[in-house]
Amino acid sequence: MKFEKENLSRKIIHELKYKSREKAGKILAEWTTERLDFKKEKPDVLVSVPLHPKKLKERGYNQLHLFTETLSRFYGIPFSHNLIKRNHYSKAQALKDKQHRLETQNTFSITENITDKHILLIDDVFTTGNTLASIAWEILKARNNKVSVLVIAMDE
Repeated sequence: MKFEKENLSRKIIHELKYKSREKAGKILAEWTTERLDFKKEKPDVLVSVPLHPKKLKERGYNQLHLFTETLSRFYGIPFSHNLIKRNHYSKAQALKDKQHRLETQNTFSITENITDKHILLIDDVFTTGNTLASIAWEILKARNNKVSVLVIAMDE
């Protein structure tokens, strides 16, 4: 779905992220299962973009956990909320100016050795692609891994 100013998808994502409506993640995941089919290759693990521990404490939950867990149950694919660690506290990509959006070096790290895995990386809104690229690069540094990406909405 498109993440445009004043449209329904933006309102749903904001409810999910900022208004303590974590259950919106489950509803979005159920809608996703109607559109997502792993005909060719099923991922080995579902991984959502992590929040920094400080932001997690502020918000009280990661808005992607229930979404990821719902997809995991539906498709029978394990998930990991701990495979990726956010190393630095920062504001959301959408709130950064263009120059600071490009500064994602060393933002994430992998917490365990992974090889020969197909990881489905899950994020709520694709803004610049820097967050996903940063995480994917860390996953691909290990041997023979493959990364696919699923986002709930695209910011245009």
